[in-house]
Amino acid sequence: MGWVLIVVSLVVLWVASLCKILRGSSSPSRSLFLNTGGALPKRNVLLVVAHPDDESMFFSPTISYLTSRGHNLHVLCLSIGNADGKGDIRKEELLRACAILKVPLQQVKILDHPDLQDGFGRVWNHTLLAKIIEGEIISYGIDSIITFDNYGVSGHCNHRDVHYGVCKFLHDTSQGTIEAWELVSTNILRKYTGPLDIWLSILHAMQHSGEVMHCLLNERPQKSFLAMAQHSSQWVWFRKLFVAFSSYTYVNTLRKISCM
Repeated sequence: MGWVLIVVSLVVLWVASLCKILRGSSSPSRSLFLNTGGALPKRNVLLVVAHPDDESMFFSPTISYLTSRGHNLHVLCLSIGNADGKGDIRKEELLRACAILKVPLQQVKILDHPDLQDGFGRVWNHTLLAKIIEGEIISYGIDSIITFDNYGVSGHCNHRDVHYGVCKFLHDTSQGTIEAWELVSTNILRKYTGPLDIWLSILHAMQHSGEVMHCLLNERPQKSFLAMAQHSSQWVWFRKLFVAFSSYTYVNTLRKISCM
């Protein structure tokens, strides 16, 4: 009887959490993200990821927030994800997913650099990454960068190298006006709590008052499923379960990077 009560309580809390998201309710810090309050509130933002599907699996709440508020979002994908020889397919899948996510396709760049090939154990040069990122920032007048933190959600070495490439750029650049934000990695228990994690994410951000953090709730989680479904070469049963139960489908916690 006790287990039944626990299961029922979790189901009720799951539904209540999902309803909060779908109603568009905000966390206390959500409305402040990238809102300077000045005359030019719209920002030129660069999302830097490692592989096609990173944007849909991990960053869809952030993308939804940015596009729905009129920010000018550019996506830089540093590889075509060719570890299994499907790079050309995955490149097209990323473009279809970005169309679903309302990112202008002319603002999506996918690299196939010989020194930035997808795969565990393939180390990406941080100086090379920093130079590529710098080129994008200069070309498009970028004032804000969003990427992985130093764990990279799953611990994938390519995700982590992207983070350190951004940090290398920040360390070396003379452009002190550029903000950079990292997607906070959660522990394994929180990662698979789905919409329940919105409460833990908000509490975590409030408890770490010494850091600049924002929780972005995904007002349209169904769009995350549709975007990820465009990655048909990757849309196998365990990734379907991941998108359904992953907290990253429902909430992103972004922390300001300080690695100067």
